[in-house]
Amino acid sequence: MDITVEKLASMIDHTELKADTSNAKIKRLCDEAIRYDFVAICINSAHIDYAVELLKDTSIQVCIVVGFPLGASLSSVKVCETKEAVKKGAHEIDMVMNVGALRDANYDLVQKDIEAVVAASGDAHVKVILETGLLIDEQKRKACLICKDAGADFVKTSTGFGPMGATPHDVRLMRETVGPEMGVKAAGGIRSFKDAIRLINAGADRLGTSASVAIVEDFRWAQYSDSWLEPDKPCWTCPSRMANIAKQPKDVYMWYKQRCLTCPDKVHNIFTD
Repeated sequence: MDITVEKLASMIDHTELKADTSNAKIKRLCDEAIRYDFVAICINSAHIDYAVELLKDTSIQVCIVVGFPLGASLSSVKVCETKEAVKKGAHEIDMVMNVGALRDANYDLVQKDIEAVVAASGDAHVKVILETGLLIDEQKRKACLICKDAGADFVKTSTGFGPMGATPHDVRLMRETVGPEMGVKAAGGIRSFKDAIRLINAGADRLGTSASVAIVEDFRWAQYSDSWLEPDKPCWTCPSRMANIAKQPKDVYMWYKQRCLTCPDKVHNIFTD
């Protein structure tokens, strides 16, 4: 793939979303974003004042999560959080979709929830987190179409706190569904340069990760070795590999299990081997 360090950095949202995040961690996050020229930092709204001050003389965007990480807030609460974040200097909003409503097929509620945040965001870009690990492919496609109709700028795979992270399969499905005119952000479990390249090749144009520095440094190593280009065995990147009955709705887990059992490319049965 034709990519440079600069291009890779320009696709990364450098992320710090843990509950114990301190000002020291935000300072390090911003310093690293400046050093590596990442496109944005992604943080909880409690840290926005400090982050905006640290980045005020840079081109780095401040992205704030809304309704995070469950997506089960009232729309009015998401709207309030969005307005406050934009008022304080947020350039982007990553909102969590109402996943329960989507699973109930209450599509009107889901769309109105997203539309309300889009309307409140002003000039800020809105990325909608689907939490793909809670959905089957049909639901992921429907969610993408709703996001597109609601005027969102991006669809995003995961919060990083759900049952699954980003997979090439999900990114490919999302890209095919929304087309080239909408952004696709992969997030959750992206730890290495190879992870990043898999997702970029699948169609992601933005990556959310806390391992941003390691990923860029991996790139420097990759220039001297072709080993990272070796093809993956199909089961290594299959989303069914991350299926977990303790973390997913039973119907979603069973869907992934059946998908694995009937996969024509499977190397092994990951549920029984």
